[in-house]
Amino acid sequence: MNILFFLTPKEDVTYIHDSYTLGQTLEKMEEHKFSCIPIINDRGKYVGTLTEGDMLWGLRNRSSLNMKAAEEVPITSFKRRADYAPVRVDSDMEDLMEKAMRQNFVPVVDDQKNFIGIVTRRDIMQYICSSCGKEPKEK
Repeated sequence: MNILFFLTPKEDVTYIHDSYTLGQTLEKMEEHKFSCIPIINDRGKYVGTLTEGDMLWGLRNRSSLNMKAAEEVPITSFKRRADYAPVRVDSDMEDLMEKAMRQNFVPVVDDQKNFIGIVTRRDIMQYICSSCGKEPKEK
């Protein structure tokens, strides 16, 4: 089995560009009810992952910020505590599983480091449950 079996392709993944503002990022995360989101640059390369915590700590240092001002704050001005480590599309399952144990999703990149999608921990767990003959319960 390889990573592509679990891959959610880039066109089906919600992500932000590193050129987004805080306002645009908050809108996208609220719309999809995400607590973290992948960041890619204008060349399609994976830049990192932004979490709600990263934004909260960044906002702490901006005392007079309102939603109008948020449209002017570049998302790249927020320090990221820890990026989700990506795997290459040709990585082995052991590498994917190791990262999935520590991350909600694992970004997948090609040999040029272009972002091609994600593998979610949930997809891996659903596969394991179905291989054991049990269907996971939906929330």
